[in-house]
Amino acid sequence: MSRINNNVQSLIAQRVLGLQNQRLNGTLQRLSTGLRINTGRDDPAGLIASESLRNEMRAITAAQQNISRANNVVTVAESGLSEIASLLNDLEHLIDISSNESAISPDERQANQLEIDAILASINRIANTTELQGRKLLNGALAYATSGVRVSQIADVRLNSVRIPAGSTLGVNVQVTQIASAARVTYISGTITGSARTIEVAGKLGREVFTFGVGTTVANMVSAINAVKSVTGVSATGGSTAFVNFFSTGYGSSEIVSVRLLSGSSFKMAGDRYSDNGQDVIARVNGMTVQGNGLKISPRGGVLNGDLTLSVGFATQTAATATFHVTGGGANFAITPQLDGGSIARIGINAVTTASLGDRNTGLLFSLGTGETNALNTQRYKQAQDIVRLAATQIAELRGRLGSFQKSTLDTTQNSLMVTFENVSSAESQIRDADFAAETSNLTRSQILVQSAGLVLANTNRAPQNVLQLLQQ
Repeated sequence: MSRINNNVQSLIAQRVLGLQNQRLNGTLQRLSTGLRINTGRDDPAGLIASESLRNEMRAITAAQQNISRANNVVTVAESGLSEIASLLNDLEHLIDISSNESAISPDERQANQLEIDAILASINRIANTTELQGRKLLNGALAYATSGVRVSQIADVRLNSVRIPAGSTLGVNVQVTQIASAARVTYISGTITGSARTIEVAGKLGREVFTFGVGTTVANMVSAINAVKSVTGVSATGGSTAFVNFFSTGYGSSEIVSVRLLSGSSFKMAGDRYSDNGQDVIARVNGMTVQGNGLKISPRGGVLNGDLTLSVGFATQTAATATFHVTGGGANFAITPQLDGGSIARIGINAVTTASLGDRNTGLLFSLGTGETNALNTQRYKQAQDIVRLAATQIAELRGRLGSFQKSTLDTTQNSLMVTFENVSSAESQIRDADFAAETSNLTRSQILVQSAGLVLANTNRAPQNVLQLLQQ
């Protein structure tokens, strides 16, 4: 049958040609963009998954940039601390050569003092001018702020990392559960009688030999021992006309007092104890038991990480309690893609000015300046040396913490994020990117089908003309 009002075969060919053109256009679009999914209708579920992965990739990229900026902060701070460490070495040298009193002139000692003053000024200048993008790094701007700290209880507070509740403060409760003590032994025989006694007194710093002749009183012994306590690390007090108490000059298990009779009939000690060690403080900090080192306790927890140096009076009181609050501060870096509590890396960078280095038990670094309590003209060389060495230790510990923060926190997180980015990018590529091998094959097939559909359409459009042959007959 031949009909001309409706050329059904032509309609079919048009539909097929349209479909083939649509497929060809889709293939060309995927090849030109490199994407399998260009619009939501290409793969609705795949588009949702792909967009989620893209958001995650952007978050990972931002976290990597944040880590790079955090590394910049730490690197700049480290450069300033390195120079301060060098200046502290120079201070140690000046104090040591100035202590050689008989070999240097007063003018040379005064020149050394002027150089010490210049070094102290340089340390303050570095602490106050080391900055990145206008933010001070070493003047305490990135240290944790505290309130309620009583110096009669806690001589020094250095907080490394504190997790402070949002919009609140963190209370810190310190309770002494075991007191700190100095090493102690006691001589009980009073004035030397009968024959002379020669003893050796040893402490943490060194040893010294004393010979006490007949008639040497307790007061004479105390005076002789205290005269060299900076050499031995042992001091003495007279309990009465009969007793001499030998004490270590410091507190903690590393302190020792030893008295040994070298010659003479006897040197009677209470309880026959001729040597003793000190005892470290133990404290409970916010419920966590912390073993101390002398007077220093170092809580190491996820919420509170720091170093607290207790005062002698507080650390030697049974069940003594102190409370203070951390109100804010610190350097906080967002280093993970998820902005939750675990995304923030925290570190405190304490001030390194001369008024901050050292502590109240040993002394502060500024006290070495002209007119201060530990200037060279006071001849307190051992005290000055102890302060400088404590300051050098504090700088070294801060540099070590910053280096550990870079290596163990920033660098490891950066490496982990790089691997995560690779995996997420691969997953997103599997979903969204075009397979060029498959698409080029589809292009060839679509081109052939479009051409064949076009030829068929042309033939179907010529078919109604056959009706004219019937009319001509």
